[in-house]
Amino acid sequence: METYDEKTNTCGMICLKYLLLTFNLLFWLAGGVVMAVGVWTLVEKSDYISLLNSTFYSASAYILIAAGAIVVFTGIVGCCATLKEMRSLLIVYFILLLCIFLLEIVAGVLAYIQYQELDKELQHNLKDTMVQKYQQSGEESITSAVDKLQQEFKCCGSNSSSDWSDSVWILTPSNERLVPDSCCKTPSHLCGRRDHPSNIYKVEGGCITKLETFILSQLQILGAVAIGIAFLQLVGMILVCCLYRSLKEESY
Repeated sequence: METYDEKTNTCGMICLKYLLLTFNLLFWLAGGVVMAVGVWTLVEKSDYISLLNSTFYSASAYILIAAGAIVVFTGIVGCCATLKEMRSLLIVYFILLLCIFLLEIVAGVLAYIQYQELDKELQHNLKDTMVQKYQQSGEESITSAVDKLQQEFKCCGSNSSSDWSDSVWILTPSNERLVPDSCCKTPSHLCGRRDHPSNIYKVEGGCITKLETFILSQLQILGAVAIGIAFLQLVGMILVCCLYRSLKEESY
């Protein structure tokens, strides 16, 4: 009977260890995905950062990269704790999982609050940034960001193409355009001289709404990823507790 119980316990331990190792593999992958999203945000969407007075967008990217690195490190600790069957290391692993879980909740609340502030900032500042700094000396990053924004989102101006009538650059006597060439559906040199809807994104709407929609969709994706990782963490914490209880007390 005792031999049977030992075999049962051994099988249970083996199953728990394999389950935890599988969890760690998934956790590593999740950490890698989070880091990749952070890097992608900085590399591909960094142009938009110059259009925002807030550091929220860039800070979010760095937070994602840091969070991904912490997740990967936690996964390494989890593997060591599982393979070596060390209760003390399992406690450290559990605490790390719990801390990341709590940080995700805090970060989610802060992201929602910051999005509301970012939304207000876009409404108040994007038009001024575009019309005051576009094609001005020393503001090359703003110019590039505006051009990319208008082409990528198929929009013209902050609220509408008529915003460009207040532009410092458009009002320059030597300028021949009514809107920037990036407003054109088929961009070419001096195509902005004609602001007919057949030539520019005039009826498609301004860039504020489209940029807001883009940022919101990014937050929703990140939220879905965070929920998935949080679920994994809960499963992981349960498995850690089970393995901890199954292990004999370490001898000192």
